[in-house]
This record gives sequence, structure tokens and C-alpha cells, in this order.
Amino acid sequence: MKKLIGNAVVGQSGGPTAAINATLAGVIRGVKENVGDGAIKTLYGMKNGVEGLLQERLVDLTAFFDSEEKIEALEHTPAAALGSCRKKLPKLHEDDAFYEKLLAIFKKYDIRYFFYIGGNDSMDTVAKLSAYTKEQDYDMCIMGVPKTIDNDLVVTDHTPGFGSAAKYIAVTLQEIIRDCAVYTIPAVTIVEIMGRDAGWLTAAAGISRVINGIAPDLIYLPERHFNKEEFFEDVRVALKKHPNVVIAVSEGIRFADGTYVCEGFGVASTDAFGHKQLSGTGKALEYAVKAEIGCKVRSIELNLPQRCASHIASATDLAESVCVGRAAVKAASEGVTRQMMTIVRDSTEPYVYHVEHSDVSKIANQIKAVPAEFINDRGNNVTDECARYLLPLIVGEAMPKYRNGIPEYLIIE
Repeated sequence: MKKLIGNAVVGQSGGPTAAINATLAGVIRGVKENVGDGAIKTLYGMKNGVEGLLQERLVDLTAFFDSEEKIEALEHTPAAALGSCRKKLPKLHEDDAFYEKLLAIFKKYDIRYFFYIGGNDSMDTVAKLSAYTKEQDYDMCIMGVPKTIDNDLVVTDHTPGFGSAAKYIAVTLQEIIRDCAVYTIPAVTIVEIMGRDAGWLTAAAGISRVINGIAPDLIYLPERHFNKEEFFEDVRVALKKHPNVVIAVSEGIRFADGTYVCEGFGVASTDAFGHKQLSGTGKALEYAVKAEIGCKVRSIELNLPQRCASHIASATDLAESVCVGRAAVKAASEGVTRQMMTIVRDSTEPYVYHVEHSDVSKIANQIKAVPAEFINDRGNNVTDECARYLLPLIVGEAMPKYRNGIPEYLIIE
């Protein structure tokens, strides 16, 4: 595509992370760095993703971010500073008026660059917009900028946001294990971790095994069918070794027939994309262990802190997030479109990576599962190979600025 002259718009979509604003900061930095060539005049931010764009709720980010201090503060701010949404775009030609309205807004604001920061469902939005603007012969560079704590986007080695969530989980499990170890009374603690279809986050609970040998006794991922009888046997074996058993489970673990462990115990609802909203996996297993084994048992759901704990963000994750956002702008300014930015791992020890991009239509609506070699034969734990693979992503501390004991976070007006 020829070099385009016009304005740009950026939005955030899906679940927030501790690093999604670092990616936004990368886009802002990329625009400022490319201002000299005149390709991008103004960078607008859409409030609440494509939903806000449809309502023309735009903020001039070029004017707002007038200092390095503001951009740095944004990099350490949790959640989505522009707000988010879970808007599923209709299929092409299913609702022509919808797409015509979007195209009219692009023309009204002379939008020639579109950056969407999000996960799998957000890449579906990017793919549909890419197909529509191409069909309408409207010259526009549309780029997907990856973000998801689930780490389930294909092609990319991993996703920005995952490293910080993995760090929180690995550290929190260390603290829980030590807390549980103070008593001699037989007890089981079940920690429920996010992950509907892919178990990457739960796998992070085992990272510390290759650091200090301390990790959960058992780890269950949705990549393997959950067998209740084998689970009870695993728990009994673990209790014979020591009285304080800690278990990490993905919220999305399911039986061989596809039924989620939590179904019947939690809220059986679905989101805008038709995905089941899972809740209560840990509680369901707590009741089951209590009834079957009879020992003291409790369940802990890590819930939102997994994705918003910026006070323990991974420095590696934040740096990569900024890098990916900046690279998206550079690629678009060179005429690249209909692509998602990807992280390519060159080496694990030492950890080295570089950023590329790939056709977003081949990424959207695909799921990257934890590979078989990262799960033990029994299906109740992750391998050391898995832990060593994930370890570089949690390295480094990236503390926000504090005032009177509380972090200072940035708000985009």
C-alpha cells in the first residue's frame, strides 16, 4: 500500500491487563517518533473501544500526552486507560448499516490508521474491519496489537500482559504455599486461576520449581480432561507426603464429555462472544474434596488481581508491550496493514526476542494451547521445561511511582 497521510485512532478492547497501557504508550511513542514524516497528523483515542468509536467519543492523545512524564506514568498504570468493551462485530453483509456508519466516521475524522489493542476477540474485529475497508476500496492501515493475560493468541510466542499476570500468580502461589505450611493439620488449599480454554496462566504457578523447588503439589490445565477419581487419588498421595497440599487449577478445566467442572456450582452465563463465564471451579473442588476425603479444605479464587496488579508487574513484560506498540506504528507508517504484531523468541537462555507481524485473518478465532511436552504424563502438573520457558517473561521489577504509600496512576480525561 502507498504511504497514507491522515489521522490515527487507537483503542483497547477485552479484559484489561497490567501492561495494556504500556502498549498504548508504545503506540503514542511510535506516533511521536514518526511525526517528522508527516504520515500521522493526530492520534485519537477511542473511549471504550469500537463502541466508543461508534459514538464518536474520541480524545486527542497527541495533545494530552504533551510530556514524557505522562507517558511514563501511563506505562505503569493498570487497567485500560481508554476504557474497554466486548463488542462483537457482525459478519460482513450481515449488517451493512453498521459498517457504513464506521466508514463514515473514518472519513469524517480522516482516519487512515487504526490500532486495536486486544486479545483473540479483538483480532476478530481487526480482521473484519480489514476485510470491509478493503472491499470498500478505502485506503487504511489496520493493525492488531496483541494483549491478553491468557496468552492464547497463535503465531506470537507470547502476548503482552501475560508476563505480568504470570509473575503475580507465581509470586502469590509462593506466599500461599508458605502460609499453608505453618500448621501440621492435614489440609488442602485449592487456588483457582483464570484460563477458559488455555492453561498458560495456571502453568505459571509452577515457574518457581526451577528457582527454589517450591511449587504447588498439583496443577490442572484445561488441555487435559479432568478425571475426578484420579484427582482424589492425586490428593491422597500428596497428603501422605506432607500435610499441607496446595493445588492450582484453571477455571476452565472440564471432564471428558466437555462439561466444565464448575457447571452447576457457578453462574452459567455467557458473554457477548458466546463464551461461558466461568466461576466456582475451586469451590466445586473444595466441596468435592471435603465430601470424599474429609480433611480441612479451602478454595481461593485469585480473580481480578491477576490482571490488574501493576505493583508487581514484570519489567520484561512492560518493555515488550511498549516495543510492540511502537513497532505497530512503524509498520503501519511503512504501508503494512491487516496484520497483527507478533513476538518471536530467538533464544531462551539468554532470553532474546524480536518483533514481526502476521496476517490477522489467520490469527483471529484460533486458540494456542499449552503444548503436550509442557504437561506431565499424569496430567496433574507442568514440566520443568515449561517452567524454564515461562521464566524469562516474569523477570524484572517495574514499580510505579508512589505517593504516601499509594501508587500514582494516570487518568486520561
